[in-house]
Amino acid sequence: MGQRHDDSSHLSHSRMSGDAASPTGVKQPEAAAQLLEHVQVRNVRFINLEFTDVVGMAKCVTIPADQLEDTLAHGKWFDGSAIEGFARVAETDMYLRPDPATYAEVPWRTTATTPGNWQNTGDEERVARIICDVLMPTGERFQGDPRAILVDALARAEALGYRYEVAPELEFFLLREGEGAATEPLPHDRGGYFDLSTDLAADVRREIVSELAALGIRIEASHHEVAAGQHEIDFVPAGALEIADAVVTARYAIKAIAQRHGLLATFLPKPFYGINGSGMHTHQRLLRRDDSSDAFADTSDTQYGLSRTGRQFVAGLLAHAPGMSAILGPLINSYKRLVPGFEAPVMISWGRVNREALVRVPKAAPGTTTGTRVELRSLDPSCNPYLAFAVMLRAGLDGITRDLPLAAPVEEGLYTLDEQARLRRGIALLPATLGEALAALTGDELVLDALGQQVAAWFLEAKTLEWNEYRRQVHPWEIQRYLPLF
Repeated sequence: MGQRHDDSSHLSHSRMSGDAASPTGVKQPEAAAQLLEHVQVRNVRFINLEFTDVVGMAKCVTIPADQLEDTLAHGKWFDGSAIEGFARVAETDMYLRPDPATYAEVPWRTTATTPGNWQNTGDEERVARIICDVLMPTGERFQGDPRAILVDALARAEALGYRYEVAPELEFFLLREGEGAATEPLPHDRGGYFDLSTDLAADVRREIVSELAALGIRIEASHHEVAAGQHEIDFVPAGALEIADAVVTARYAIKAIAQRHGLLATFLPKPFYGINGSGMHTHQRLLRRDDSSDAFADTSDTQYGLSRTGRQFVAGLLAHAPGMSAILGPLINSYKRLVPGFEAPVMISWGRVNREALVRVPKAAPGTTTGTRVELRSLDPSCNPYLAFAVMLRAGLDGITRDLPLAAPVEEGLYTLDEQARLRRGIALLPATLGEALAALTGDELVLDALGQQVAAWFLEAKTLEWNEYRRQVHPWEIQRYLPLF
């Protein structure tokens, strides 16, 4: 179990506003001055300037702390052509603009000692991270930057009078290496849903929560999930940009903490046949900008507590569910999770108690008139959270602006419906493969617009190549099944 960290390892800043000091430098000079003083007092020696590529992989440029002042003022140049899918060759010169609000020290980088003994003695060279926006040389946001895509979607919501909050449930497996080089990793424990255990995995999970807190990431709860070796951490609701930053950070933090204990953490949606896969169910709230009231809540709706705005938002999610699917589940493996029998959505429907529904509207806490949430259940932890939250928000806003009607909820078991009953109810299916999801994305103009021309084109090209390569493979299952027969 890791030590408790004091609050001085991360800073809290308001989001940047006002005139820029330079086209590439940070806004709010007072925030930059405060940050520089903090770095000096804390003896921080290196700063990771972090950003993500289009698929959501964390990238960074590391600078000595004495370069931070210049970087805050002028940004940091890097070669964008080196990042897959990031820029055309003619657009290689790009700049990273640090967002001071995202500063945090990286707790496991303060020492290089054995597991369980990484606490500071006061003499270590600390490492911090700052998440950056990617800018063109003109100082304009680079529209191939996934963070810029989400910022644009949030600006659209703001223009309509709303703020968008999310709270993901991030699932993952902790694995141990198998015996022998050819043996696949195996689940570390044999626990089940909400099991209380005293094994190493339980300590690692608590340590993850502690380390994330040191990074300024608030976790509402953590627990063992259904499958052996499977765990979940639930984020405290916050603005979508803050949570997207947190998800990217959490994924590499969890891997680092697991590795420190000789374990492998994986966010692969379906690492094992025949057991539950890992999702990233995400609860959403839309708050009115003027008074922060809940735009989804309506106490006069005694059944679901869902306002007209909330119903329109859900209708938008359902209408664009096929088109969003490739963004929310971007791997070939993602569609091994979206199959009947494992509490993952297959059909496009909504409800409250139905755990098979694509969208759920959980019951608000007793005695409250706010807190109505809309939970989308098709996301998995391999997605790029910036792109995922952006297309989800744009889909919901489309339902509001076009006043889309919401179909009747489905509370009975969806898998008990035969094909004719499903068709009579007008219940469509989610894409069953990445190939189907890419075809649906190609036909959804709103989702393509949400991604922007550059990201959409690269994503479709890269994922189509991935799908075609997969289709040409001959899998062991085919040999085992067909070779004795033909």
